[in-house]
Amino acid sequence: MKKVKEPVSKIKAVKNRPPVVTIMGHVDHGKTSLLDAIRETDIAGGEFGGITQHISAYQVSVKPKGAKEAKVITFIDTPGHAAFTEMRSRGGKVADIIILVVAADDGVMPQTKEAISHAKAAGVPMIVAINKIDVAGANVDNVKKQLAEENVLVEDWGGDIVSVPVSAKEKTNLPDLLEMILLVAEMQDLKDEPNASFEGLIIESKLDRKKGVLATVLVRKGTLKIGDTVYVGDKEVRVKAMTDYKGLPIDKAIPSQPVSVMGFPEVPPTGAIISKEKVVEAVKIPEKITLVDFKKEDETGELKYLNLVLKTDVAGSLEALQAALSKLETEKVKIVFLHAATGDVTDSDVLLASAGGGIVIAFNVRVSTDITYLAKDRGVEVRNYSIIYEAIEDVEKAIEGILTEKPKEKVEGEAEILKLFPLPSGDVIFGAKVLDGRVREGDKVKIVRIDVEEPIGKGVVKKIKQKKEELNEVKTGKECGILIKPDIEVKVGDIIAVL
Repeated sequence: MKKVKEPVSKIKAVKNRPPVVTIMGHVDHGKTSLLDAIRETDIAGGEFGGITQHISAYQVSVKPKGAKEAKVITFIDTPGHAAFTEMRSRGGKVADIIILVVAADDGVMPQTKEAISHAKAAGVPMIVAINKIDVAGANVDNVKKQLAEENVLVEDWGGDIVSVPVSAKEKTNLPDLLEMILLVAEMQDLKDEPNASFEGLIIESKLDRKKGVLATVLVRKGTLKIGDTVYVGDKEVRVKAMTDYKGLPIDKAIPSQPVSVMGFPEVPPTGAIISKEKVVEAVKIPEKITLVDFKKEDETGELKYLNLVLKTDVAGSLEALQAALSKLETEKVKIVFLHAATGDVTDSDVLLASAGGGIVIAFNVRVSTDITYLAKDRGVEVRNYSIIYEAIEDVEKAIEGILTEKPKEKVEGEAEILKLFPLPSGDVIFGAKVLDGRVREGDKVKIVRIDVEEPIGKGVVKKIKQKKEELNEVKTGKECGILIKPDIEVKVGDIIAVL
């Protein structure tokens, strides 16, 4: 019987691919400077094809000491930690290695802590670049100590995380950093099949007035060629032209290569998957993970993880809440803090919870209307508390599987917000008319919006005024000024419901 020759497309040609690296860190710690300095070290050199604007992805060639040939590293620049996690939640793995940049003079800052949380949640190796070692007040040892306090243990502190002291400005130790990237990549044994079916990730997209829709695509596997028909979801894309990161035309792009692609019928979303296969699927509404449902119908007996994002008003509250919740762990349930910080709930918190399958626990902080909408869209439960033991009690009950939805609150009165009066102190008085029942000083209230299922926020009535007179109570039909704490972002037309 004649043996049929296997088509080339099915040959499993496995080879190493360049590592894909992204950089995170505090806004002023030199992330952009480091990216620019690394790009200038490229031994391959060459002019850029008229590109002067921001470059979202590029490659550098590095020749390690003693090596016979150069190796390539791909760098992608994501605008902020939230954007990185947003891409990860849509398209899965974004980078193979994350570089955490920390300034040697400032040390670990709030945004550094946020970056650490996002990096850990991504589940890929981290390298710490301690930047600005050339400036006055630089203290590398102090940075390592602060990192240890965030459970980031570098090698000379008994951990397994590589750290490299650098200066992006003076280009000090950049070759060492690049060699460490290659070493960490080698340990990961990054391989790919260039003959596999093409799949890529949209890193950036825009509408160019002259060229039409352009998208920067990171090839994850397979090969992309001019003339190929590929898809973003069910939208067909005919690849008309491609340029590399220098703006030079190319015919094909291989694994780990960033490439600018023309041929999209519309601007694709950042983080979307582009592939050879057409994907037709209904719009997915994210399945909401709630505390109430955490242990419901759990008969497997396997270890479960309760992933939480904690946000509190002050550091003391954060430490107390985190310590108390940690003590609630059992043999069957482990609590994982995706992120814990002070300040209002942000889009970064919601996206991190969404990507990590977590719940946001907030204490005495503001949850804006935009955040409420985003959380609903991403299927993230945000539980805001004004009494710390109630948060602890709810989590404990959830772990035991006995937390139930709270019964509907009895409403004692309703008032419509007619006008907002900002004060120099930063407080906002709500000019309101009592529609039904009464409003008293000390009442617990919630803010309700007609087109929103969940309350916009909850608080306590701190002051009631009519003109200059302070009152204890206002009844149906009367207008007054109401001060509610903690601060809640409201709109004219919202309803104050007295519980």
